[in-house]
Amino acid sequence: MARNPNATPVPVERGSSPVVVTDSRNRQLRDLRISVTDRCNFRCVYCMPKQIFGRDFEFMERADLLTFEEITRLARIAVAHGVEKIRLTGGEPLLRKGLEELVGMLAALRTPEGREVDIALTTNGSALAVKAQALKDAGLKRVNVSLDSLDDATFKAVNDVDFPVAKVLAGIAVAHEVGLGPIKIDMVVKRGQNDQDIVPMAAHFKDSPYILRFIEFMDVGSTNGWKMEQVVPSAEVISAINAELPLEEVAANYPGETSVRWRYRDGGGEIGVISSVTQSFCHSCTRVRVSTEGKLFTCLFATDGHDLRALIRNGCSDEELSAVMAGIWRERTDRYSELRTATTNEIRAGKKKIEMSYIGG
Repeated sequence: MARNPNATPVPVERGSSPVVVTDSRNRQLRDLRISVTDRCNFRCVYCMPKQIFGRDFEFMERADLLTFEEITRLARIAVAHGVEKIRLTGGEPLLRKGLEELVGMLAALRTPEGREVDIALTTNGSALAVKAQALKDAGLKRVNVSLDSLDDATFKAVNDVDFPVAKVLAGIAVAHEVGLGPIKIDMVVKRGQNDQDIVPMAAHFKDSPYILRFIEFMDVGSTNGWKMEQVVPSAEVISAINAELPLEEVAANYPGETSVRWRYRDGGGEIGVISSVTQSFCHSCTRVRVSTEGKLFTCLFATDGHDLRALIRNGCSDEELSAVMAGIWRERTDRYSELRTATTNEIRAGKKKIEMSYIGG
């Protein structure tokens, strides 16, 4: 659905100020991440391994998913509490039929001060060439594309469905052409799988309009077989690149930014590293997540969520829903990454963490 330039923006309350909420560690709510589907056409070994998410795996029924109207209602209330950025994730969000319609609905939201909300999307890029223009027309601002290698054999081994890297690169190019930017390329680095591609990836995207980010392999969920020895620390990533392509660190774009920024000394652009294992950023985390069927999670590594869909479908008013969402955030104590150890899996045995495919990154 193309964005209607004459559509009336939807403020939370005209002329009001956001009801800013802070948690038990004085962290403000600023970012909302919404998973729009639990399905994906890839079977990446660190996210949806085929031995778990095989042909017989039962995904959610359509009736269980939040509708676009329900998602927009939650987003509008979150914006009233200070949210300025909304990111759509999955699964693979481009598999959700009519996603452009949802983007258009979210793009019509305005903060209490009248500002637009920053609407972004994380995708594996497989359908980006087809969808990019419609998403841009609907009001999408930016995309992050997951890309773990430029080597076709390695990339196919990671996605485990024989999907060629060339199609993802084509999708990235189209997204850039239609103005979805700056585009960030996210590479999850796993030792023994794709760590040999760190420098080639940096060299390829240097002097390009894209920002490459290296993400430490995380222990999200319980199905990816995470082990601490498979984590390639961000310091090692920077050292390897700096040895061939000299770097210098630069300041963050905004408080709470998860990625530490580095730029090439010769002016060839920048890269980022997300060190959620070796250098926790819990102290500045401003993100809340809503799952495909409407559970609110205050941490990527949570074991339990809060069922907002039940409240909505039982006739909860906006005022009641707002109070519940604010109350959940105020009671938030999460700091999982600060407590993580090499024995994390053993310590958490019997506690089922949410999966990346369920809640999004």
